[in-house]
Amino acid sequence: MTKDNLEIIPLGGVGVFGMNMMAMRCGGETIISDAGMGFPEEDAPGVDIIIPDFSFIDQYRDEISAIVLTHGHEDHIGAVPFLLKEVNVPVYGTHLTLAFVENKLQEHGLSATTTLHAIESRDRVKLGNFEVEWMHVTHSLTSCTAVAVTTPAGVVIHSGDFKIDGTPVVGPATDLERLTEYGDRGVLALLADSTNAERPGRTQSERAVMPALEKVFEEAQGRIVLSCFTSSVHRIQIVLDLAREYGRRVALLGRSMLRNVETADSLRQLDIPDGIFVSPAEARQIDDDQLLLLVAGCQGDPMSAMTKLATDQHKNLSVGPGDTVVLSARQIPGNEPAISRLSSHCYKRGATVIDSSVARIHVSGHGSQEDLKILIEATRPKFLVPIHGEHRQLYRHRDWAATQGIVEPENIVVFENGDVLELGESSAELIATEFVGRTFIDSSYEHVEDMVVRDRKHLSYDGIVVAIVAINPKSGELESEPELVTRGFIHEEDAAEMLIQLKQLVEETVTTAAHEERIDYAVIKEKIRVALKRFIQKATGRRPMIIPVVVEV
Repeated sequence: MTKDNLEIIPLGGVGVFGMNMMAMRCGGETIISDAGMGFPEEDAPGVDIIIPDFSFIDQYRDEISAIVLTHGHEDHIGAVPFLLKEVNVPVYGTHLTLAFVENKLQEHGLSATTTLHAIESRDRVKLGNFEVEWMHVTHSLTSCTAVAVTTPAGVVIHSGDFKIDGTPVVGPATDLERLTEYGDRGVLALLADSTNAERPGRTQSERAVMPALEKVFEEAQGRIVLSCFTSSVHRIQIVLDLAREYGRRVALLGRSMLRNVETADSLRQLDIPDGIFVSPAEARQIDDDQLLLLVAGCQGDPMSAMTKLATDQHKNLSVGPGDTVVLSARQIPGNEPAISRLSSHCYKRGATVIDSSVARIHVSGHGSQEDLKILIEATRPKFLVPIHGEHRQLYRHRDWAATQGIVEPENIVVFENGDVLELGESSAELIATEFVGRTFIDSSYEHVEDMVVRDRKHLSYDGIVVAIVAINPKSGELESEPELVTRGFIHEEDAAEMLIQLKQLVEETVTTAAHEERIDYAVIKEKIRVALKRFIQKATGRRPMIIPVVVEV
């Protein structure tokens, strides 16, 4: 890379949903844009979240000068504490974004050692070879920004998560004036959100959910139990306004709902009606037709407040007959089974469930094709780089943009996590690939090694067989009959005969082994493991985890 050229390396979020993280390198200096988390699929037992692999950080840690955040959603800030444990650099973002980050830093014990710089829209900060400016954009959360990064190679604009909402519930509209000014001066590259690049037309305003939600309030005879993303400040404001209008008190359920509402209120991002909130305990004393429960857990997380309500596990309240349950959120890919189970639990308890399949109670926070066109026309970049989406969305973004006549088709660059895109004043080239991966994190915020996850999957599929043998360390003779313990391997009714055969096989394996093999416990354990593996696979077609245990007597 020449001194003035810019390298852009996506470390997450390109080709997959979640874990949005990107590095920009120029002249031996690096900044990181966003550091998000993702949710595991069901084939990763015991894993709570997934974050990007930080091998790149290890390689370039001395170059990294700052973390630049676009907004406060988990898929953009969820990995920040883990990143700061690797490289302690200043973090820049809007007041609300940093308030969400601060909550995480407290949980990780990093508040005292982390430097946070709060910025306003149109603030500019010089970071070595980079000058960064934040510009307000509308999204499902408030205080969201696009970022313009001025480098020796030219200006790169990162759209962040955005849509062109002309009538946001909270805060100003997208700053198209400033984006257009950058377009007038010349933009080298636009990194643009691809989430809804397949959808024609404009994404609807957050206000579009108001008629359907108002109908819910008009028709509900009992309690309203509404669950949405706890960071959806626009949606929460709409719900609070309707609760005031229809004379309902509001109980907040779920730690993240309570914390985020308090945070947004402290920064004047919410206009909360006086005296509207009640505690969960107080909510039990209020008539059903005068109560709204605003609940965290719209994605069906088993430990969430919404799931606890739906399964009668909450200490104060539960879903019951006459309740109207409103799931005012999209289904994050991979969460469909959990959300379906949540709905079923509510129905079984006598509630009515309303979701986006039956009423317009949710709108996307991401721009569709016409939103993208407005952004591209404003910035008029030389190069367009689709980001934030699965591969299908990135390529369809490219194919659609190529028909618009704004950016030359050959100047639309699709890359994926780990690709190194080098930008010059008039060039864009994929020059290398960095190693990128993912890191599993459990509920204690500790890393879970890939091998551990593979072992857990193995156990969940085929179970475990433990063979216990007592061997005399001198003679190598068996001191007692082998014992077999199995879990999740074979049905109890079929176990007796199989266990007899397995015990006989273990005993035969030990007694036929040479004396040197019997007194070398590593060798005899491996012989037992291989013998059991072959027999079980041939007899049952299954491959349980086999653990031989040798007891020295």
